[in-house]
Amino acid sequence: MRWRAEHEKTGYEHRTPVTVEALAALEEARERSSGLDDTPVLPAPREASKCAGRSVVRAWWYKAQTLAGLEPKPGRGWHSLRRKFASDLMDQPLKVLCELGGWKTAKTVLQCYQRADEGQLRKALEARRRPGG
Repeated sequence: MRWRAEHEKTGYEHRTPVTVEALAALEEARERSSGLDDTPVLPAPREASKCAGRSVVRAWWYKAQTLAGLEPKPGRGWHSLRRKFASDLMDQPLKVLCELGGWKTAKTVLQCYQRADEGQLRKALEARRRPGG
């Protein structure tokens, strides 16, 4: 997947591989929008050649949340998905995670996105070297 610099708030153009399932979903979305290779997967409602803006995508998020029967929750949104992604891949090398998530610096991942849960902390404690062992 190619992330264009002009559409990224960080201005960081990069490419990342995607899973087979994600690729199928993206191809289906592109077919629904126009079928052309260079059009956005999430096109603007009134101008399909442009990407949907933040406010439109935010409205889609809230609608999807409602349709899924989820109670609105503070902090739930696109960034919560990025936090989950970063936390789920905490065992991967930090450089790999930064490339997959499109983060320019590891500092951003460590300060804003990764959150260790109790299970990970306990696992780390169990895996530690013990004196004399």
